[in-house]
Amino acid sequence: MVADISDSGQQTALDITEGGGTAQDARCDVSDPDQVSQLMTSTRERFGAIDVLVNNAGIGGEAARLHEVSLDSWDRTVAVNLRGPFLCAKFAIPHLLETGHGVIVNIASTYGLVGAPLSPAYCATKGAVVNLTRQLAVDYGHQNLRVNAICPGYVDTDMGGHRARMPRAEAEAALARREAHAAQQPLGRQASADEIARVAVFLASEASSFVTGAIIPVDGGCTTTFNHGQ
Repeated sequence: MVADISDSGQQTALDITEGGGTAQDARCDVSDPDQVSQLMTSTRERFGAIDVLVNNAGIGGEAARLHEVSLDSWDRTVAVNLRGPFLCAKFAIPHLLETGHGVIVNIASTYGLVGAPLSPAYCATKGAVVNLTRQLAVDYGHQNLRVNAICPGYVDTDMGGHRARMPRAEAEAALARREAHAAQQPLGRQASADEIARVAVFLASEASSFVTGAIIPVDGGCTTTFNHGQ
């Protein structure tokens, strides 16, 4: 089940289907408990069980120092980045426990491990996701529910279509800045989305059967250094 607040999940579901898999897309605002509850019920009815939950929805928040951040922006970032994983886990866990081998993979961020400029809400929410991951691993490990988190670094995506809404020259400049920051990391480039996804697949599989409460940076080495692309 591919859930998204927009229609963009349709293409992902189509790609899975064309690749020989079975997929369905659904509209869902992860900050809305009624929508999330219905999503989990629909998924259970459609596929017979929920084995894995990947909490991947996220927004960047307002680029500003904390005293300049608007209350609406702060609340929206917390709603998506922290309330979202909470609600998805809350309503998925009863189904995951039914399987006897459930898995949650939270997508956090390197910004949940270090401080970063002009990102107070994003850093705070991703840091919370990191420790929520550990806490859930403690509470549910005895029921064979594993919970881990991935902390991506620079990934070649446009979160929320941000650049797509910019004038072309401004979007190109924003991408160039991002690539320049990524070039300063040990591996010297951005990751592809597939490179993050492969780690999620590992954590969701029996290959990681003794891994829980782990926080795994997939960041090209950026958190190994003092240089965080500033």
